Amino acid sequence: VNQILLLLLVLTVCAILYNKVHQVPLTLRNETVDLESPEEMEEEIPVVICAAAGRMGAAVAAVSSIYSNTEANVLFYIVGLKTTIPHVRKWIENSKLKEIKFKVVEFNPMVLKGKIRQDASRPELLQPLNFVRFYLPLLIQKHEKVIYLDDDVIVQGDIQELYDTKLAPGHAAAFSDDCDLPSTHEMVRSVGMQNTYMGFLDYRKQAIRDLGISPSTCSFNPGVIVANMTEWKHQRITKQLEKWMQRNVEENLYSSTLGGGVATSPMLIVFHGKYSSINPMWHIRHLGWSPDARYSEQFLQEAKLLHWNGRYKPWDYPSVHTDLWENWFIPDPSGKFKLTRPDS
Repeated sequence: VNQILLLLLVLTVCAILYNKVHQVPLTLRNETVDLESPEEMEEEIPVVICAAAGRMGAAVAAVSSIYSNTEANVLFYIVGLKTTIPHVRKWIENSKLKEIKFKVVEFNPMVLKGKIRQDASRPELLQPLNFVRFYLPLLIQKHEKVIYLDDDVIVQGDIQELYDTKLAPGHAAAFSDDCDLPSTHEMVRSVGMQNTYMGFLDYRKQAIRDLGISPSTCSFNPGVIVANMTEWKHQRITKQLEKWMQRNVEENLYSSTLGGGVATSPMLIVFHGKYSSINPMWHIRHLGWSPDARYSEQFLQEAKLLHWNGRYKPWDYPSVHTDLWENWFIPDPSGKFKLTRPDS
């Protein structure tokens, strides 16, 4: 009898333990599945934008334009230097952007030591944050696909469309070709801008000629990038870019006196023939190349993304199409960043 009672007691204890171990987690598992089901859980879209001292309002306007034109689940990575991070964080948290999902990431400029050739003609191009795009996998850890945007852009379309850009197998990134839109050709000619490799690389140097790239090859603009992090790491893209940066320090293979592309040139070399294309309307550029040359208003209204690459920025004066940029600008709560206008 005692043995039977002992057996019944053991079975009862086992039944209680079974319920505690299995039934409660089952409920939790079901809830988790419901929360993360593809139908209900939006894919997170990581967007990387730099916030540099003196032009922080550009990053804020870019973020504002993206956030206002999409229902997608966007996670903003705001990259800055140690000295600028508190300012941009306060700006976001004390404005209508306080509802966005964002992470502030500090970029350590020491990774660039010995890799940048000093060039007095356009010192602004040597600012450390210009090279953040080279180090995306070191800054962004958990995402397979990432969008990188220069700060001098505004987005008029749904960023989901750009994120959905298809990358061919084996391609680590997608860019916009500088020869892709007939509408931009007149702008390029009118301001005497280069849109081929000849405008960025010094073909007098043997190292450049040894690449076997025709100088008339169309260049691309890395101000808008859709990147595959797995391929980027697999192909050791960052290491390749650093190699050409170091070679330029030693041999002066490219300079800002050419295409203004100290950050563009190594990317043109590393990604030559190995990148996918972004829809041209997702990167309408050259708005900052001249204070006089303009696109038609109809063309600009149809554009998904506008880029003021060049010297003439929409927060400064003179510049063109500033009204389109100002639609998304949010004043600095601290009053440190101010727009430069003719009447200011």
